[in-house]
Amino acid sequence: MWLKRRKKENRRFLPVREQKDPARGVFTRRALLFMAVQTVALGELGRRLYKIQIEDGDHYARMAAKNRISKRLLAPPRGRIVDRYGVALANNKENWRALLMPEETTDVTGTIERFSSIIPLDERDRTRIAREMRHQRRFVPVMLRDFLSWDEMARIELNAPSLPGVLIDVGTRRVYPEGELLAHIIGYVAPPNEKDVARSALLALPGMRVGRAGIEQSQDDNLRGTAGSVEMEVNAVGRVMSELNREEGVPGEEISLTIDRALQQKVLNAIGDQTASAVVMDCQNGEVLAMVSTPSFDPSLFDSGVSHAQWIEWTNNQRTPLINKAVAGVYPPGSTFKPAVAMAALESGLVSPTDRFFCPGHLDVGGTRFHCWSRWGHGSVDLHLALKYSCDVYFYEVARRIGMERIAATAHKFGLGTQLDIELPHTRTGLIPTPAWRQAHHHHWNGGDTIVSGIGQGFVQVTPLQLATYTARIASGRAVQPHLVRAINGEIGKQVQPDHWPTLDMPDRYLAALRSGMFAVINEPHGTAPKARLDLPGITMAGKTGSAQVRRVSRALRESGHFNSANLPWEYRPHALFICFAPYDSPRYAVSVVIEHGNAGADAAAPLARIIMRDTLLRDPVTHTTPPPESVADASSLVSDP
Repeated sequence: MWLKRRKKENRRFLPVREQKDPARGVFTRRALLFMAVQTVALGELGRRLYKIQIEDGDHYARMAAKNRISKRLLAPPRGRIVDRYGVALANNKENWRALLMPEETTDVTGTIERFSSIIPLDERDRTRIAREMRHQRRFVPVMLRDFLSWDEMARIELNAPSLPGVLIDVGTRRVYPEGELLAHIIGYVAPPNEKDVARSALLALPGMRVGRAGIEQSQDDNLRGTAGSVEMEVNAVGRVMSELNREEGVPGEEISLTIDRALQQKVLNAIGDQTASAVVMDCQNGEVLAMVSTPSFDPSLFDSGVSHAQWIEWTNNQRTPLINKAVAGVYPPGSTFKPAVAMAALESGLVSPTDRFFCPGHLDVGGTRFHCWSRWGHGSVDLHLALKYSCDVYFYEVARRIGMERIAATAHKFGLGTQLDIELPHTRTGLIPTPAWRQAHHHHWNGGDTIVSGIGQGFVQVTPLQLATYTARIASGRAVQPHLVRAINGEIGKQVQPDHWPTLDMPDRYLAALRSGMFAVINEPHGTAPKARLDLPGITMAGKTGSAQVRRVSRALRESGHFNSANLPWEYRPHALFICFAPYDSPRYAVSVVIEHGNAGADAAAPLARIIMRDTLLRDPVTHTTPPPESVADASSLVSDP
């Protein structure tokens, strides 16, 4: 027993290494597992550090720099518009504005409200800002206020810590040095709307403008330019500390027009306060040298926003100052249409220049009496005398013989009732009616419609620009198209060369017959426009008068002998028209004049056209590469050699 107890005690005190530890295997496995996890974690950490520092190092460097650097796009300067001699007609002027960078503030609404407490925002500003915030990306700045004063800029800078994301920027605004003088030609610009921005992201930039009328609209793509960019260093509250880099945008192209600004002013001075339009064209190549429509408007108002009161005043004005009457005003051409009818008759072969018709003062057709403007008639007249006296009965009879389809075809070849290829929007085509047109509108065409169309009345409608083009084509024998753009960035277009335009498909002898009749109107005894005769030595002019009724005059009133349209209220008086070209022997300039409700073309429009043509001949802009003097003493250079 003792021996067994002794062995048992000895076994209790054996060395530890000789004892079996049940936890020893578990500890070893845990250590290995822990080491493996550590190894994997360190490997993943190393991989992530490699990716962050090596692979994505540039990306995170840019993100870090973004907290210090603010980068934004710059609206490019809009291209200039100049006249044929380089005189600025539309230019840019610097102005200060407040912008908001949405991505640089966490509380856009709060920033706008704090800004409004410093610089008041009206309801229109708030609506615009909300619209831009909805439709633009956060990195695109939103304009809070434009046209800031020095006092307003100082207040914004003083409160900059409480206005994160707000910065002062230098922009440009569009200025029109000539104001109302060229408003209808140049047009105007306005802030882009949502449809504009959807078409071009560039238009989302603050300060960008879109052409809404005139050359500003038709040449908008050329005038816009390419955006630039600027990098600025900002502090923690977004205040600009310094400018790091700037890449200026590419300005829009410079558009050089065919217009002579000084001649435009002379035409406007001649028209005065009449409601009228006048066009001066180069007969040889179609350049429009002057185009005046009165009354006019100030285009600069549209850049900053037209007030409601101003808009109401314009739209309620019966003299329509916003409409360019030269291209969008349509009028019955009256007797100025007679040369086109004469050409249609000659080309038809049914009437010759020597055929005579008797004018007793009226023409009776089917129980209807069509009156000549002369109650006493003109007796027996041929084409030359019919144009000279402007005999209505002659052209009644001619129109009845040849039919309206022939008249319309010839009128279209002269540019009447067609879409002219001029760089202006909202131009109207007018109308040369035909039986087919009338039937398409579910009405019957009768013989009386043809007869009154023969003297430019009834449904016939043309624009003053079409009248000038028509006159230029008669004078030159070429199918010139009117145009306003002479050069883009100094590169002159091919259209300024006379050879660019084809000759009219009309016999020269017939064109000469028309010119001869128009010469007689002014220069021969008993012509209808002696008041248009030029006083320049050796230079003569050819032309045609026109008076277009705006309301029908009854037969009884006409035959009473007491009717005088000058006694009617202004809006019921006939329009006064006149077309002309000069010099007669070597045509260079064509002029059309339309005076709304001016009553008689011979008394109102012809003297005005004479003044305009005289000023044009004395300036002679097509022969000068620099602005000519205000007047030229010697006009003998305009006279062709015998």
